[in-house]
Amino acid sequence: MNSVTVRTLLVRGMLAGLGAGVLAFVFAYLVGEGPVNAAIAFEEANSHEHGGEELVSRSLQSTAGLATGLLVFGVAIGGIAALAFCFALGRIGRFGARATAALTALAGFLLLYLVPILKYPPNPPAVGSPDTVGKRTILFVLMIALSVLLGIAAVLLGRKFAPVWGNWNASTAAGVAFVAVVAMAMAVLPSGDNAPKGFPATDLWEFRTASIGIQAVLWAAFGLTFGFLAERVLEPRPARSPASTVTA
Repeated sequence: MNSVTVRTLLVRGMLAGLGAGVLAFVFAYLVGEGPVNAAIAFEEANSHEHGGEELVSRSLQSTAGLATGLLVFGVAIGGIAALAFCFALGRIGRFGARATAALTALAGFLLLYLVPILKYPPNPPAVGSPDTVGKRTILFVLMIALSVLLGIAAVLLGRKFAPVWGNWNASTAAGVAFVAVVAMAMAVLPSGDNAPKGFPATDLWEFRTASIGIQAVLWAAFGLTFGFLAERVLEPRPARSPASTVTA
């Protein structure tokens, strides 16, 4: 794949990420804001500090702030996933552009988000001790890096044994090995969940479910949109000749 094609796919990936970010924002605003408001109300009701003027209003945070964050995140993820797509195309099997884009998006959702939050689930804003924010952030980033590295190792393992065991058996073995090593890593790494006592379990569950939903919407939208755009670049339809438009 030449550099011009890679550059074109990178731009397409960023555009697909932008569109996916818009859909994720709509989902986050409709589904995720309720648990966040509940968390803020819980903090205010249990805080011993009163007064003080907020620098950014809650309405601005839940609209322009949320939209900006998700759009920037979508564009960044779209670019990274597009480069991963360029590397994976033709190397993970005889898949076309759409199938490779879908698999890339699925891998991104699993490795960059779902697997790490199984160990370090997200807490709503204002929930948790501020003294442990740095530690929890480092542990979460470490879990993301470990998840990605183990995912790459699983793919390489599957490719190595595919000629001997067959694609299905090799892929199954690689998947089992990935799950086993991830489970051992989760058992060894320290816990990072520090939701305060008395915080409503329903609100916490709704927030974490909404968080998963936001990521699922973003990655699914990206995979579908980028697959279509990548196919147009890599598998352009032949131009119809003038003669073909003439009917008998």
